[in-house]
Amino acid sequence: MYASPIFKARSGSTHGYDVVDPNQLNPELGTQEDFDQLMEEVKNNGMGWLQDIVPNHMAYDSQNQYLTDIFEFGSDSDYLEFFDIDWKHPYSDFQGRVLAPLLGDFYGNCLENGQLKISYGEAGLSVNYYSLKFPLKIESYTYLITPRLKELEERLGRRHPNVIKLLGVLYVLKNIPHEESSQDRRSQAVFAKGLLWELYQENSDIQKFIDENIEYLNGKTGDPESFNFLDQLLSEQFFRLSYWKVGAEELNYRRFFTVNELISVKVEDEKVFNKTHDLIFKFVRSGKFTGLRIDHIDGLYNPLQYLQGIREKVGNVYLTVEKILDVEEELPSNWPIEGTSGYEFLIYLNSLFCQRQNEDRFSQIYRDVTGLSASFKQLLIDKKRLIADRNLAGDADNLAGLLKRIAGQYRYGRDFTLQGLQTAILEVLVRFPVYRTYINEGQVSEEDRYYVQFAIQEAKGQHPELINELNLIQKFLLLEYDDYLSDENKQLWLHFVRKFQQFSGPLTAKGVEDTLFYVYNRFVSLNEVGGAPNQFGISSDTFHQFNKKQAKSWPHKMNATSTHDTKRSEDLRARLNVISEIPDEWEAQVRTWIALNRDHKIETEGRIIPDGNDEYFLYQNLIGSYPFYEAEYPEFVERVKQFAIKAVREAKVHTAWLRPDSVYEEGFFTFVDKILNPSEDNQFLQEFRNFQQKIAFYGMFNSLSQTLIKITSPGLPDFYQGTELWDLSLVDPDNRRPVDYEKRMQFLEEIKHRSQEDILSLIEELKASPEDGRMKLFLIYQGLIIRKQYLEVYQQGTYIPLQITGDYAEHILAFARTYGQQIIITVVPQFLTNLVEPKQFPLGENIWKETAIEIPEDWETDWKNTLTNQLIKGSHSLKIGDILTVFPVALLTSS
Repeated sequence: MYASPIFKARSGSTHGYDVVDPNQLNPELGTQEDFDQLMEEVKNNGMGWLQDIVPNHMAYDSQNQYLTDIFEFGSDSDYLEFFDIDWKHPYSDFQGRVLAPLLGDFYGNCLENGQLKISYGEAGLSVNYYSLKFPLKIESYTYLITPRLKELEERLGRRHPNVIKLLGVLYVLKNIPHEESSQDRRSQAVFAKGLLWELYQENSDIQKFIDENIEYLNGKTGDPESFNFLDQLLSEQFFRLSYWKVGAEELNYRRFFTVNELISVKVEDEKVFNKTHDLIFKFVRSGKFTGLRIDHIDGLYNPLQYLQGIREKVGNVYLTVEKILDVEEELPSNWPIEGTSGYEFLIYLNSLFCQRQNEDRFSQIYRDVTGLSASFKQLLIDKKRLIADRNLAGDADNLAGLLKRIAGQYRYGRDFTLQGLQTAILEVLVRFPVYRTYINEGQVSEEDRYYVQFAIQEAKGQHPELINELNLIQKFLLLEYDDYLSDENKQLWLHFVRKFQQFSGPLTAKGVEDTLFYVYNRFVSLNEVGGAPNQFGISSDTFHQFNKKQAKSWPHKMNATSTHDTKRSEDLRARLNVISEIPDEWEAQVRTWIALNRDHKIETEGRIIPDGNDEYFLYQNLIGSYPFYEAEYPEFVERVKQFAIKAVREAKVHTAWLRPDSVYEEGFFTFVDKILNPSEDNQFLQEFRNFQQKIAFYGMFNSLSQTLIKITSPGLPDFYQGTELWDLSLVDPDNRRPVDYEKRMQFLEEIKHRSQEDILSLIEELKASPEDGRMKLFLIYQGLIIRKQYLEVYQQGTYIPLQITGDYAEHILAFARTYGQQIIITVVPQFLTNLVEPKQFPLGENIWKETAIEIPEDWETDWKNTLTNQLIKGSHSLKIGDILTVFPVALLTSS
């Protein structure tokens, strides 16, 4: 079982990454008894449990008791340093307060519209904004008691026991001594708070008195002056409520990417580390968790320290990290883990099915159809800068401010301005070639040195006026300490470097994955998490070299093809890759579609909706995601509409999440609706379906090939929910739809049973109805049986690329895994559009002619195709026509 976070999350969470308490199970998933019962089932089936954990952040929410404890008790809270908050931020409005950019409108509007309400109950005094409910600091209770106190005294009498108690509460609240310990002050505050609640419950006059004071505090809509007291009360809190858009430009806490509702945790602090991992370690010790997947490792202040701490606590438990690697980037070899969650494998595997010889043609088609000519490199820089300027401006300000404060301590750094440093920092970051570096404790690896120097040189080339600032930044990033620096000052330099490294990852993710990948649409199959869309396919030799490295360095890493974060599912990409083989036909189709749909576009205010780039983007995604069955069509149309709006907002060209343009969005929505109208008059849909069906047919072979490669490559194959059959999902939330497990279970039982009786007749039946996806499930089932049977081969075996000969050598990829005397060969086809006709399977000697796999001399043995149970006579050359006779891929074991 590979589970997303199962810890207590914000109510209604659909994914679990917005944790409010890492030491409780999520009650919305079930009880402790339910979990224990599930664990028993897992163990009885000989399975383990790989748990995704979220060390970087928690939900910024009322249900987060660590955070609300800070809001109530301030410096007396045990959790004051729990979150990554700059309590001494230079902005005066942030001094001793944390920004809470969670309002749907300007603070003043929310206040005067009566949306911010004070309430009082057993839990205490709080300010409410819809479902948000933040406790107020203990001193705020004086606002409940002070107004109209004389009236209450006159009504009950000054000597009334409850009046005396009330005055005592007021005295305690106003005179909690600062010289006492935090625990003593907190105890006094809790005592006063409890006594006030008793008085409120026991005396109806006091209850009425407090209720009327609250009503007065809450003001009257239409009378702005009546909100002055509430405004004053809120200005004294440990949080500052604000419009959510403020978080993009002013910020004194670290978020997860640009999500205001996720506040980062200082997990580098040992107390915080132990507190947030207590239940996790308990479940590891008890054998419930047999593996951990660490989410967003690049968000951590010191990833190596964190991983070493985890390894020390959990021992020899399987550890994998979510890490995006550049195509040429290596995972740090000193990390005590099994490897990554598999995005780099996904990119190499997907690129293997993109026909690289056609790159220039696709570039030409893209330019001609859309009119866009900007290079990928320039767009990448532009989009990262856009994010830095709009969505992460507050984070960039904070980083520049930190550098100025540190550099200002030295005569050579005193004259640098905040604006100059900020500009220079951003010019480095937008050119940074990887997500982040891992410079640590004076250790700068050669790789990290290269990345820093590359970005600095690139920035200098474009901005010679910033050469002094850039030299200073390089000096700090590479920890080129002055001889006279104290250890304390060296730690300050290192602190800047670590904050810089924490910032570079989110900037790259938002600038590339969540912006550029919706703008640079030359071939969207390549626009995938961890991908480089400017690299149009790879050779089989490149793929083999990658796999050989993995077998040597990270043999137990994960290999993914779809995840909850991928932009498109594995089978959707497999379909799209077919288009890379037929550029001329693709261009003709696109031009036909554009002509047919021209009248559906909207022209307003001098612009055409959608523009050429968005239209080209849409056609590619329609090809990839179009369903096999017409019964799914109505749902498909709605899915595409929602995807289209998300896509244009992510692109941030005509509209954006921060600044939605309803005219463009509605125009695009209408365009999608019209071109997908299933009426007989819709000529586009008729033209489109004919071409789409052809692509879908060839795409199935790509899917089968990549599935078998994943199962047999070095590492552990990861199967995302639903991908046991064809999965044509778009980006989230589309890829998080419910999965029909009942259908999959029925199919699997049938495959198990029929495989034992007559496997060849089963295969013929699967081929007769390929659209139902059972071919893929059959392959997964058979492939995993072999993996389990020959475990040592796949866990420890050597990876050996095999040479292909014959006229169609470029259409076959083959490799062997060997251990001891055992040899297992993977054989898959690729690039089939010019080899077989639509609806024709790539099987038999008539198709493959003399194409063959060269077998080393000492391997001359007989073979068995374990997917079909067919025997193949041994030779120095195995003909593909003899191997692929009934099923499109093969897995051969030596006898």
